[in-house]
Amino acid sequence: MRRIAILGATGSVGVTTLDVVSRFPDRFKVVALAAGRNLTRLREQMAEFQPRLVSVQSAEVARDLRETTPAFRGEIVWGDEGLRRVAAHPETDFVVSALVGAVGLVPTLEAIRAGKTIGLANKEVMVVAGELVTREAAAHGVCILPIDSEHNAIFQALANHPIDSVRRIILTASGGPFLHWSIADLARVTPTDALQHPTWKMGSKITIDSATLMNKGLEVIEARWLFGVDTSRISVIVHPQSVVHSMVEFIDGSVMAQLAVPDMAIPVAYALAYPTRLPLPHLPVLDLAATGSLDFLGPDETKFPCLGLAYRALIRGGTAPAVLNAANEIAVERFLAGDLAFVEIPRLVGEILDGHEIRPADSIDTLLAADAWARQAARGEPPQRAAM
Repeated sequence: MRRIAILGATGSVGVTTLDVVSRFPDRFKVVALAAGRNLTRLREQMAEFQPRLVSVQSAEVARDLRETTPAFRGEIVWGDEGLRRVAAHPETDFVVSALVGAVGLVPTLEAIRAGKTIGLANKEVMVVAGELVTREAAAHGVCILPIDSEHNAIFQALANHPIDSVRRIILTASGGPFLHWSIADLARVTPTDALQHPTWKMGSKITIDSATLMNKGLEVIEARWLFGVDTSRISVIVHPQSVVHSMVEFIDGSVMAQLAVPDMAIPVAYALAYPTRLPLPHLPVLDLAATGSLDFLGPDETKFPCLGLAYRALIRGGTAPAVLNAANEIAVERFLAGDLAFVEIPRLVGEILDGHEIRPADSIDTLLAADAWARQAARGEPPQRAAM
């Protein structure tokens, strides 16, 4: 039986993970859960799965949770220390890293150092510290299994082929809700517009990233570290139907693609049960005849410059990806709060990135300092040439 901890239990990936777990009680046991402030959903999860340890955002939220769950016999903790304890719980062997943003970096590293297998859905972990994380995983003999649909698709398409047999990794992008909008139309986008993703049901931050194509840029950075390929061998293609989840082109010209209905239960189940597959009869069958045509388009970086910014940060290396990610998180927050126009997201991120003095990504402290600098600058202080 696989014993599981989930970082980000009340988010979309966490909820999907627990749904898969509930369908296979003989295979999986939930030991620890970490959430933020969504106590309504968390209380339901605690009642159903009876974890030994639960972590929430703050001491105040923890008190509220304890008072409203008198029958719960497990331990309730909070804050950064709580996340680390969930990640390294001694009774777990598999940690689902599904927090949103750079907050997931430290607890994921904690899980790696504790020797846990990682199911990675928190792409920012690899964006901020891909070199450091992959080095730590190798040092501790830890396997990182991608849960993001695109990287999970690549993992499946590679099928243990050596990476030197790969010519290109091809990430597919839905194009988001504004694929066919003009630049002039993008100037009037509202948060409500941007949260209407055409094919996927996701949290608000990742949905906005999909609308700007920053999500795909972050996935390019993540792919570079997950699969050990050069930036020049990672391509992006827009595929509105979201049926082909990504592809691998081999040196002999063969292209292997992973196709499925757009449902996160598939990559979640594949990671949880790897190397076996689980039956998921509750999902609709992929009917290609009913789907009709499958379209593929090149990304328009004039309308969606965030993709180019991500490539720029990856090529620059060092602390640049961490700064890109942090600036984007704040830009998305400001957009959702009505403080920033949609088209100003890439402008702000680009300014912060260009104002950063890149340093080697040689320690977690250096990366977190760059992250903090970028957040401060993106909140309104003019970016300066010095990184910290």
